[in-house]
Amino acid sequence: MTALGRSGVEVSALAFGASGIGNLYTEVGDEQAYEAVTAAWQSGVRYFDTAPHYGLGLAETRLGAALRELPRDEFTVSTKVGRRLEPSDQGGDDLAHGFAVPARHRRVWDFSADGIRRTLEASLERLGLDRVDVVYLHDPDDHAEQAFREGYPALEKLRAEGVVRAIGAGMNQAAMLTRFVRDTDVDVVLCAGRYTLLDRSAGAELLPAAVERGVPVVIGGAFNSGLLADPRPGATYNYTEAPAELLDRVQRMRAVADRHDITLRAAALAFCSAHPAVVAVLVGARSAAEVRDCAEQFGTPVPAAFWQELRETGLLLPEEPR
Repeated sequence: MTALGRSGVEVSALAFGASGIGNLYTEVGDEQAYEAVTAAWQSGVRYFDTAPHYGLGLAETRLGAALRELPRDEFTVSTKVGRRLEPSDQGGDDLAHGFAVPARHRRVWDFSADGIRRTLEASLERLGLDRVDVVYLHDPDDHAEQAFREGYPALEKLRAEGVVRAIGAGMNQAAMLTRFVRDTDVDVVLCAGRYTLLDRSAGAELLPAAVERGVPVVIGGAFNSGLLADPRPGATYNYTEAPAELLDRVQRMRAVADRHDITLRAAALAFCSAHPAVVAVLVGARSAAEVRDCAEQFGTPVPAAFWQELRETGLLLPEEPR
């Protein structure tokens, strides 16, 4: 377990992301979701992340149902604010947003102080917990002014009041997260999909700034939404079908991994966790089998010769860390 800066909140090096049990892409049953969370706990995971966005609250509900059976002081849970859920009678499903759930609610972008408090209160009700440990501003890409002017100060106030212990921002980009690291007093940032074997953009400014400022970074999206986990025709890269040239590159990476008797999954996870700014790697899983596989791969040593061959073949640039 590693502490998130001065907050005292501790996280395990491998973390569970709950988007999958919120019916990301396809349905997951309640029992399967419960078993996935339980398997994570049994595998040593002590940090669990969720958000109202995931399945219109379903992920929070399912995660909370499993966590409530566990000792509260022995795990860390984070959720996110910025998308407030409101009841909706529009009917249909939420697949346009990626989740196979009925569209009984709609998302409202809201980084106001009042919106953040209301969103957090609703999350606690769905989770059935008395508190969460970390709250992130969720994807404020197109709402930067309100997020910095109203949202971040609201989180600072919640932290000062003791409602939450750690605050930060979670995004799929590095540039704005770098601004949070440099210009605010966040305890942690969550960067998804921008420090992987395929996309190292967070390594240019965000991670060096985090090291300089002493702000820990949680890395999500280690598999870039699927391609690095299972490089096959039709695999997804950043939530859309991977282009042929990228698929070919990843298949060549997998061939190198095969020669060194490891999996590409193990290499992808090892790459994310190796940077000194990174305190945890967040992996989404939708079943107990997926969780156990991630834990096994995360614990697999990756030989230096593998990284060397990637560099020699141009699949990993010589100056890039791993």
